[in-house]
Amino acid sequence: MNSISRRSLLLAGLGAAGAGTLAACTGSGSAPALISPSGSVVAAAEKRRGGTGRQRKIMLTAAPARVDLGGGVKARTWAFDGRTPGKEVRLSAGDTLVAELANQLPGRTTTSIHWHGIALRNDMDGAPPATQPPVRAGSTFTYRFVADTPGTYFFHPHVGVQLDRGLYAPLIVEDPREPLAYDDEWVVVLDDWLDGVTGTPEEVFAELDRGMPGMDMGGTSGSGTQGHDMHSRGDAPGDSSPSDSAPSDSTSSSSLLMGAKSDLLGGDAGDVKYPFHLVNGRVPDDPEVYTGKPGRRVRVRIINAGSDTAYRVALGGHTMTVTHTDGFPVRHQSADALLIGMGERYDVLVTLADGVFPFVALAEGKNAGGLALVRTGSGRAPTAAVRPGELDGTVMTASRLRAADDVRLESTATDVRHRIELTGGMMHYDWAINGKPFDMADPDAHALLVEKGRRVRLDVVNTTTMWHPMHLHGHTFQLGGSGPRKDTAIVLPKRKLSVFFDADNPGRWMLHCHNAYHGEAGMMTTVAYQA
Repeated sequence: MNSISRRSLLLAGLGAAGAGTLAACTGSGSAPALISPSGSVVAAAEKRRGGTGRQRKIMLTAAPARVDLGGGVKARTWAFDGRTPGKEVRLSAGDTLVAELANQLPGRTTTSIHWHGIALRNDMDGAPPATQPPVRAGSTFTYRFVADTPGTYFFHPHVGVQLDRGLYAPLIVEDPREPLAYDDEWVVVLDDWLDGVTGTPEEVFAELDRGMPGMDMGGTSGSGTQGHDMHSRGDAPGDSSPSDSAPSDSTSSSSLLMGAKSDLLGGDAGDVKYPFHLVNGRVPDDPEVYTGKPGRRVRVRIINAGSDTAYRVALGGHTMTVTHTDGFPVRHQSADALLIGMGERYDVLVTLADGVFPFVALAEGKNAGGLALVRTGSGRAPTAAVRPGELDGTVMTASRLRAADDVRLESTATDVRHRIELTGGMMHYDWAINGKPFDMADPDAHALLVEKGRRVRLDVVNTTTMWHPMHLHGHTFQLGGSGPRKDTAIVLPKRKLSVFFDADNPGRWMLHCHNAYHGEAGMMTTVAYQA
């Protein structure tokens, strides 16, 4: 199937129109003027970041690829430069990243790169149509911005459900005055994988989008079916990516996951059935092996690049010390395991014992998981079915962490407060914010307005019966008065999460669920600065 969805047509139209469309102020009459992503205010904010003057130049080619996931599993997917995860990008805080994206995806497939978690200039955020036209097939786009905040980040497309292909890679911004003492680093990328094995993400979304009659998994009667067709939905163009290892038969085999439950996630754990859960691009039967020495202290940077799966992560035989989440330091906390939702990142320190140990990423509530091994000495490697006891020990969640003193927001009065209701459900697959699905044709239609220099409070109220990892572009928020600084946070079903941030990065920024399928269905909105 090589159909072109309404979303693709809208994005292609934006690409043809060029960046000038984004420069105009939105609305008419009494509608407030908004700061343009490429305007002088954004340029001035970028200039104030200063920087080292050094440049890190990279070339990223998005193209069809045949990737080896280990254990004889090979899949045709889309990837950066033929590998997944893509090659790690590393630079020092204050350096300028210059990244040229070449779109060699099939047909008329558009794409982009979103630099997840980075507080960067708005027109480099890679979120069509809010901040840039999408990059058309056969063309290139150069991202250029100062990365001034150290931390663990990653990058991925922000078009359709392309996140659930192989188009992602870690981005590490080093601190030139690193306060932590450790001997080595290990970057770990987690992912739920189906592309080229049981179908494509576009086929999965088409199945989900039909809804599940009789399964009322959603919240309120105002769940946003009004204006449902205004949101651009359906398949994106491209090949069907049949697997080299297993047939793709989406007509006879459902990708819907039934009965996935988790107490940690408050109930329903996920929508999608994945045949594999990967750690650094490897299946559990053929895992990556990190080799170290007993007694050495290792910083493990953990990134959840998945689309529908939270992971409970543990290293058998070890206790982890949590030092950072989403790039920002926290008061150090010991844990046996940690829960990490899609889009979240955690840094931990471990002191290696002697032997062979399983690093397990349990797919929370899904009775599956990913595996890597840590080898520091002799011993037999555990099997893919290993479940270390640490998974059932003390599980760290963001709500139990506190921001480090030097990054905690100063106490001040809140200037503006927005209530954000997460609405919708599985029955109609009508996920939305405040009952309004995101409209690609008018991304500022229901924007949350803020002003530069103000303290903002967001009360995120989950009216649904499913958890949602909510991600804010271009900023970090603080959970409550003293919680950790984050850009992605889990909001449990029927619960409210209040977060605070300073409006210090002007532009138009996406706020959305980082479940790729919920976001595509419409659980997105814009946080827009008034001019």
